[in-house]
Amino acid sequence: MTARLNERVTNDPITRHRELCTLINQYRWEYYVLDAAPIPDIDFDLLMRELESIEADHPKLVTLDSPTQQVGPPADTSFEAVQHPSVMLSLDNAFSEDEVRAWYLRASTLAGEEVLRDSGFMCEMKIDGVAVDLVYVDGVLTRAATRGDGRTGEDVTANARTISDIPYQLKGSVQGTVEIRGEIFLTLAGFEELNRIIEEEEKAKKSPKKPKVFANPRNAAAGSLRLKDPKVTASRGLSFLCHGIGVSDVTLPSLEEAYAALASWGLPTSDRARKVADLEGILGYIEELGQVRHDLSHEIDGAVIKVDAIPVQKEMGFSTRAPRWAIAYKFPPVEVTTTLLDIRVGVGRTGRVTPYAVMEPVKVAGSTVEMATLHNSSEVVRKGVLIGDTVILRKAGDVIPEVLGPVEHLRTGTEVAFVMPTECPECGAPLAAAKTGDVDLRCPNRRSCPAQLKERIVYLASRQGLDIEGLGEKAVDAILTAGLLTDEGDLFTLDAQALIQVPLFQRINAKTKEAVLSKNGEKLLEELQVAKTKGFDRYLVALGIRHVGKGVAPLVTAEYGDIDSLEAASKEDLSQIPGIGPIVAESISSWFTVDWHQVIVEKWKAAGAMSGVQTPTQDLSQTLTGLTIVVTGNVPGYTRDGAHEAVVARGGKSTGSVSKNTDLVVAGDGAGSKLDKAVTLGIQVVDASRFQRLLDEGIKGFAEEA
Repeated sequence: MTARLNERVTNDPITRHRELCTLINQYRWEYYVLDAAPIPDIDFDLLMRELESIEADHPKLVTLDSPTQQVGPPADTSFEAVQHPSVMLSLDNAFSEDEVRAWYLRASTLAGEEVLRDSGFMCEMKIDGVAVDLVYVDGVLTRAATRGDGRTGEDVTANARTISDIPYQLKGSVQGTVEIRGEIFLTLAGFEELNRIIEEEEKAKKSPKKPKVFANPRNAAAGSLRLKDPKVTASRGLSFLCHGIGVSDVTLPSLEEAYAALASWGLPTSDRARKVADLEGILGYIEELGQVRHDLSHEIDGAVIKVDAIPVQKEMGFSTRAPRWAIAYKFPPVEVTTTLLDIRVGVGRTGRVTPYAVMEPVKVAGSTVEMATLHNSSEVVRKGVLIGDTVILRKAGDVIPEVLGPVEHLRTGTEVAFVMPTECPECGAPLAAAKTGDVDLRCPNRRSCPAQLKERIVYLASRQGLDIEGLGEKAVDAILTAGLLTDEGDLFTLDAQALIQVPLFQRINAKTKEAVLSKNGEKLLEELQVAKTKGFDRYLVALGIRHVGKGVAPLVTAEYGDIDSLEAASKEDLSQIPGIGPIVAESISSWFTVDWHQVIVEKWKAAGAMSGVQTPTQDLSQTLTGLTIVVTGNVPGYTRDGAHEAVVARGGKSTGSVSKNTDLVVAGDGAGSKLDKAVTLGIQVVDASRFQRLLDEGIKGFAEEA
């Protein structure tokens, strides 16, 4: 980004749309999968709003990969992926009283004011934790899963069973299947105690390293829930509160009665949930909750408002990613002051050099903060901050800090201005803008800069790339320090003789007193051999071609199944791939013109990698082989991305536009112009309610009906 996250940096909607999609997808991955807190909640929400605004003005920019069509990232492959009985959507956000009023007006228009008056609204806390889905069958807990992308989450049943608030057996006679939604969280006291224990354990080891404590209770809860050892999860003191029901064999007419039923079954519900009659009651609840938010035993970042009557909810329905019958009101951010000790710079995977603030540690909204990004040197000047300043620090959404500016009247005259370095702090190369007008400076030493090389290797080894376990930042640092890699092309040349030179992968033989390869080293070599067999789509992501991520790569490799055919394709050929436009085509084509990129490709090919075999999505019947299908509108139980993946997993080709080459259109609510075009062209249309049947049986049955 070249300015504040919530500011438009270009008037070109295509460029800005691309920037926003890249940022939002990366931030979602870091937040939901890595349990990190990359930006403030409010800044993320503003990015989403800007993206929605651009897509509203330019509908052709909406693609299957757009964050507006998704609920969250794919499930982390560390745990088994499981499908939710019903889709688990996110919530739309409101940041002001006016926006709450606007939602109320929309809801009244959609459902009818009298209907809403008869229904009323359920108001409750928006707990800052981890959303989970519990499935009980005949009163027994059979599965617990994280939200994931809304349709598929991570199976965390073993860990959830260790949480005392989650009963294994419900009270009374509860027959059939009941899907219960709620939030797993850590209390503020529990968060501080956990970090204290971590610090004491590190001190006991007499380690010179600073203890790696959790940044905030939400990250601590997420990390604790996703531990490999349930016994450790059990020791973390996690809590749980219900906030809804999904599919259920128990008929419940309203949320108020549903919450009463949950409590009678032995499940924890909030004593601060309250039913109100109208807009005045909603605004009153928000005001009262805001007054006590910092007196609670756990963190909250807002209030959730839901239409109470469940039949009315069903009538109002859903947008692509959120129910129309609910809204989340987000509280204003929290601000404190602290001392700006220094401004340093970091070098990213693409060479971008980013300043960041190092501050006197300060506690705000339940967690201790000592660093915050400053985005670029122009932003440092715009904010007017000097090293040594007392600065105003904001924790938007109670998660990640932002330096707002200095408290100028507290200056002593000893403060100094930040000077952006002219040379890369990692390799010494002269810094320069990539093109005229850029405010970002970049290190041009793309191939050999240690910082860029490290970030590229960490990226290619990530789950969305080659998924090489054991090749994280620490391991990459150690390997590069030992001088074993010139670039990522050398990765598959690593062997036992090379790795044994790295202290991290050594152990001393008790008998011979000689250094031998550690278990971690042996495991890494095994992982590298497995990585060689990964599909070409994974390698296409691993190459780090701009704009080509896990969503785009399968579209490209469906047309070009190996590196040689892809390199031979012209920009014009590439731009004809469904879902791939001229910008991505140009990015792919130009990547092959860089000489050292070619060196990497040749090294990997020589090592036996990049076989050209496409990664199998699932072991599913290929019911849609040879068919080109367009899915448009809302599909029950699927996000747009999920519907696309379901088609591809069964051998079909899923495209975003209707043409004479389209075999079938799946149309749901809001299908719009694509449905109209399908009718005009005489293309067969299947209602979205029968999408699952299409996946299971193929097109034959529908053709016979027609």
